[in-house]
Amino acid sequence: MSLIRLRTFVEVYRQRSISGAARTLNLTQPAVSQHISGLEAAIGRSLFDRQARGVEPTAAARELAADIGDKLDDAESALASARARSMELAGALQIIGHADFLAEVVSRQLKPLLEDGIRIRMQSGNHESICRLLIEGECDLGVSATAPDNPRLRSELMFTDDVIAVAAPAVVKRLVAAEDFVGALEAEPILAYSLALPLIDAWLTFNRIEITTSMPAMVGQDLRTLRTLLIDGFGWSTLPAYLCRPHIESGELEEIPAPVGHSSRDYHLIWTPSALRQPRVAHARQALLWRLRDRRRVNEIG
Repeated sequence: MSLIRLRTFVEVYRQRSISGAARTLNLTQPAVSQHISGLEAAIGRSLFDRQARGVEPTAAARELAADIGDKLDDAESALASARARSMELAGALQIIGHADFLAEVVSRQLKPLLEDGIRIRMQSGNHESICRLLIEGECDLGVSATAPDNPRLRSELMFTDDVIAVAAPAVVKRLVAAEDFVGALEAEPILAYSLALPLIDAWLTFNRIEITTSMPAMVGQDLRTLRTLLIDGFGWSTLPAYLCRPHIESGELEEIPAPVGHSSRDYHLIWTPSALRQPRVAHARQALLWRLRDRRRVNEIG
């Protein structure tokens, strides 16, 4: 069995989609179908049941996926690193994204790239500037909480994290003790990512809470600034788990009881197809996806 057929199988199995796997692997749909057919012929069993919307793994596919486990990713990672060391990776890799996510999550994944000799330059930006600078060729890879809708860009989900409503312990104590929880929540100042309140509204909707006043006392696109004020005892907000769980564990912050549970936030790796012509960009893209895509909860990142 060839490595590329196994990689194609893993992507189809993960995404339950021929077309999705084709986009991820930069292959045509017929090529993906041929790889799966060749693999089915090699093992003598059907791997997927074709359905109107996607595919469904058979028992044979589940057995093969269990046998492969993380071995294929490990093998490909080793091969990619070996190829990278033998290829010309000189030059700087320009990464743009949300400042707090780059600092708290992405930076932890960069050591192998730096050890391969890639020089990394990171800058912060909102979704609009991320997409614009990628299209203009000023940056190589972008990370955004919003998937791009521009046809000149490609993206893949790289990380998903819980979103938790938090405040200082004294503030949470006030909220919990109040006879009218929603009224008490409305009375506390809100700290938000933007005036549109994407993180807060998603949490409120998920927990079936309606508040009538939602003008934030402060807006800041680096969520670490909100976290600092929360720790100082001012207001409440919703933060991705990677930003607040360590401070919940230390007692600096406390989770506001959620009637239903946590909402979530996705982070997407974004690039232009032409950028992948540079070996360092293609290598970095795959390395980041390998390290983060299958560890989408922050407490699984080592």
